[in-house]
Amino acid sequence: MERKVLIVCCVVGFLGLLSAATSFGAEATRIKGYQVQFITPDQCTYPRSPALLLGLTAALALMISQIVINVSTGCICCRKSPRIPDSNWRVALVCFVLSWFTFVIAFLLLLTGAALNDQRGEESVYFGNYYCYVVKPGVFAGGAILSLASVAFGIVYYITLTEGKRSSSPFGDPSSYPNQGAIAMGQPQFPPQTNQAPVFVHEDTYIRRQFT
Repeated sequence: MERKVLIVCCVVGFLGLLSAATSFGAEATRIKGYQVQFITPDQCTYPRSPALLLGLTAALALMISQIVINVSTGCICCRKSPRIPDSNWRVALVCFVLSWFTFVIAFLLLLTGAALNDQRGEESVYFGNYYCYVVKPGVFAGGAILSLASVAFGIVYYITLTEGKRSSSPFGDPSSYPNQGAIAMGQPQFPPQTNQAPVFVHEDTYIRRQFT
């Protein structure tokens, strides 16, 4: 594996783990229903919670990882190199679609959960009764799992497309042939010369051979 591929995978993997860890942290510190207090019959107060900051951090880390993967690989829908085998192309395309699908859902879950943990004195009225919103269990945890899935699909997509381009080259990887100059060595195309002395034939002998 090339050094660039290894660096990109490590950076994206770290961002994915960071997003998942902060998402699980937000799930553990989210505001629960019993923590909300009614100060008046039509107004409630929410305690302070680090879930807002953790959720935003998770969403930001996930977005950066997606940007790094797509910038490093390029747009798979805009160009298809004829050198890439069909098998690598299909795998990369499937992983590309799944990566974006899971990214969008995880990003929306994290942002929604973070926004619902930043309410202050808000309430809703349904049929004459007052309700205070809290984040349901599993919103941040679902975002964490989908973040890991999005990063995993992105890494597979990147490696598959990169290795497909390199392995399909007719000369292989140029970096695997070190110390090769720009001058090609070859054999001379002239026929080999012999050191035998020329043979002289008498004129009469030559004429007799012509008529025999």
